[in-house]
Amino acid sequence: MSVEVHSHQTDEEGAPVARSYSVRTYGCQMNVHDSERIAGLLEDAGYVAADGDDADLVVFNTCAVRENADNKLYGNLSHLAPVKQARPGMQIAVGGCLAQKDKDVVRQRAPWVDVVFGTHNIGSLPVLLERARHNQEAQVEILDSLERFPSTLPARRDSAYSGWVSVSVGCNNTCTFCIVPSLRGKEVDRRPGDVLAEVQALVDQGVLEVTLLGQNVNAYGMSFADPDTPRNRGAFAELLRACGAIDGLERVRFTSPHPAEFTDDVIEAMAQTPNICPQLHMPLQSGSDRVLRAMRRSYRQSKFLGIVDRVRAAMPHAAITTDIIVGFPGETEEDFAETLAVVEKARFSSAFTFQYSPRPGTPAATMPDQVPPEVVTERYQRLIALQERVCLEANTELVGSEAELLVSAGEGRKNSETGRLTGRARDGRLVHFRGAPEIRPGDIVTVAITDAAPHHLIADAGVLTHRRTRAGDAHEAGTVPTTPPVGVGLGMPTIGAQAVAEPISACGTGGCS
Repeated sequence: MSVEVHSHQTDEEGAPVARSYSVRTYGCQMNVHDSERIAGLLEDAGYVAADGDDADLVVFNTCAVRENADNKLYGNLSHLAPVKQARPGMQIAVGGCLAQKDKDVVRQRAPWVDVVFGTHNIGSLPVLLERARHNQEAQVEILDSLERFPSTLPARRDSAYSGWVSVSVGCNNTCTFCIVPSLRGKEVDRRPGDVLAEVQALVDQGVLEVTLLGQNVNAYGMSFADPDTPRNRGAFAELLRACGAIDGLERVRFTSPHPAEFTDDVIEAMAQTPNICPQLHMPLQSGSDRVLRAMRRSYRQSKFLGIVDRVRAAMPHAAITTDIIVGFPGETEEDFAETLAVVEKARFSSAFTFQYSPRPGTPAATMPDQVPPEVVTERYQRLIALQERVCLEANTELVGSEAELLVSAGEGRKNSETGRLTGRARDGRLVHFRGAPEIRPGDIVTVAITDAAPHHLIADAGVLTHRRTRAGDAHEAGTVPTTPPVGVGLGMPTIGAQAVAEPISACGTGGCS
């Protein structure tokens, strides 16, 4: 069913004016991609993106994992309360993981919110907004299971040159610190042909780089929603190789794998497929086997380091990044020393490090032996110091080498002061370089690395080569890709009347549609 927005606003001549929207996103890449779907849905329903903060509709796509996520949301909602009161017809919607978790709490704490929706029913947002406006009554709809794959919804992409593509939703793991499975549900995998059809749709519009998304991409192939698609443990490696056959797709990344299920066929596919980037994000969480057991992480230090060794043997210059939690309940100084030892051995190119804080609803929140905050902070500072030294040493080794960069927008905070541009190397490293006015985000350049810092590289010797791209043309024109619904739902009809992109064959082997 299509939803048409009935605008009550008119211009000077009395003609209806489309309602404007703004989506504010908190949290992980999954949320960023969900927000692209939200934007696509709203535009399909007749909304237009707002210029600046002056919007008729503000949608908050929330996170329940990051610390103080709720305080940040309710603080921002409080700031909007007087704006909404002074602007008749303005609507506020809250979705995402925090909405899924808190349900009616959102309205209790912020009664001026018009719509609350969860992670499983993004597609209902236009209907809920119209119902709230028509009935002049708030709408709260939280489903306990996925209504339809997000890929069966239209999307307005954020970038002209880089795109997210989900291979699965949900997670079957039961990590004791994580609330995601209870908010996003059990893992459900998309058909390989549907994934590739979405990738192709992006490439057809000039996108050069695609990141495949899943809570645990290595489990892909074991939980297909389509009963006619057979289970296939090698499906993710096959999917990577199939991406290598897409003409015009220059870079493929993926996140996040799980060490317990990481297999050598994926390493081989990465090493043998030219457009798969030599970058791997592999969450460690802790280097202590005892803590990993308490976290319910089904691998141990030796397995993790073995994966790192095999990746480096196949791709000597691969950049490996990770996630680490400091101060998990019961963590001793000896446990923490094991984490530091793994960081020293693994030589991560970067690490997302977190001080543990209890998340209500997770088993770890009620575990005994919670580590005192001052101890957590002290350990965290030691970990940061070690990782920054490792990063700087690795980056310094790259001085004098050449790097191919996909020029990016908005990643260099000091570029206006330094006169530099910014791009990402194939291994994911951030490089700030001296460019020229004709170089646009989305173009490809090669540069020589002249200096290094822990979190970035510098290339101040000028650009060696510059290739203009369709993505650069699109960015310069201010256009971004829009993708139609792709693939099958979960027994539910899709929204709108758009044509569904045809799936394409993933590969010539079993397990692919």
